[in-house]
Amino acid sequence: MTTEPQRFEILLVPEHVKNRTGAPQADHPLRSAVVEATGTKGASGYPRYIGEGMEADIDPVTRTVEAVLVDGSELDPGMTALIAPEPRKGTPRRK
Repeated sequence: MTTEPQRFEILLVPEHVKNRTGAPQADHPLRSAVVEATGTKGASGYPRYIGEGMEADIDPVTRTVEAVLVDGSELDPGMTALIAPEPRKGTPRRK
């Protein structure tokens, strides 16, 4: 049995929108998708997740998107893919 998460929400955000630490800000994604584990590894060696037009290799330990295709194409320059933050206790999940 695997302990890797079986689904993630990927957020596509413009790189130029930064928070105070200089990291891309996930507050206002241009697109999001819930992806589910396929049970295979991607070319990067990380688990592959697919759903809603996105395919991604995700490091489940660091919650980092290592590779991503959006509608079968590479991510546009100036965009970055992030994993949505986990909801705080008592906070409803985004739909």
